[in-house]
Amino acid sequence: MGASEFRFFLSCDINSPVTFRIDKLDGIPPPSRNPLIRDLCPWQKRKKQELYIECALYINGAPFGLPMRTRLHTTGSPYCWNELITLSSKYRDLTVHSQLAITVSMGCFLRKTEGLIGGATILLFNSKMHMKSGKQKLRLWQGKEADGSFPTSTPGKVPRHECGELERLEKLMNKFERGQIQSIDWLDRLMLNSLDKIKEQESSKHGNSNLYLVIDFCSFEHRVVFQESGANVLITSPIGSTNEFVTVWDTELGKFNPSEHKQLKLARSLDRGIIDRDLKPSNAERK
Repeated sequence: MGASEFRFFLSCDINSPVTFRIDKLDGIPPPSRNPLIRDLCPWQKRKKQELYIECALYINGAPFGLPMRTRLHTTGSPYCWNELITLSSKYRDLTVHSQLAITVSMGCFLRKTEGLIGGATILLFNSKMHMKSGKQKLRLWQGKEADGSFPTSTPGKVPRHECGELERLEKLMNKFERGQIQSIDWLDRLMLNSLDKIKEQESSKHGNSNLYLVIDFCSFEHRVVFQESGANVLITSPIGSTNEFVTVWDTELGKFNPSEHKQLKLARSLDRGIIDRDLKPSNAERK
């Protein structure tokens, strides 16, 4: 494949279910502020919060398919699920405004709103209509359920004006893990060490007040470009049985046609019943 050649897949041609991985939760969830709930919940005595994650697909602001849940994480912090989620919807069903609504909740409540930790949403396609791949870090809106409407009120993407050196290095790390950046051993070690130091500085600065959820989107052999199914198919306008025939007048009908006249001249051998490639036209036929 040449350096200038660009290969890609169309999303409408991928007949596979939407799949992604729930990786981990960065940060410590705050305890419940309700004293009655703290007395009733057994995890407050053990000081280990049992959490689960619910994922739902929204297309153009409407729920699409069935939501899926992860297993209940009972070992406490750090929370690492590393669980593969497969939705009932397929990639060919997606639109450019498809997004995932992800909500983190406690598992000791009958109502999800009582044990709500936070939620966030993420679009499956970027501004260039390319499907996102690799690891994505979402900032949770604490105390809010993920809003699947479009535009959403709980975006997981950190605003550009709030992005610092840590977010920049994490984007480069994502490209490095996908093989888009060449591996250099000594430079990789320096980058990992600087990334750990910046994480410690950010955690001490903000006091672990923010919660981040790390998910991993499926990566394909080539980039996936959005294409709506049937967008390039020409659809003929239907003709009803009540329509009448319309007569169109052809002004050239019956006039001399040079092309047809020449074709008749060239078909002289067939008119004579002889197929001879070397037969030459007579003087009359040359006129």
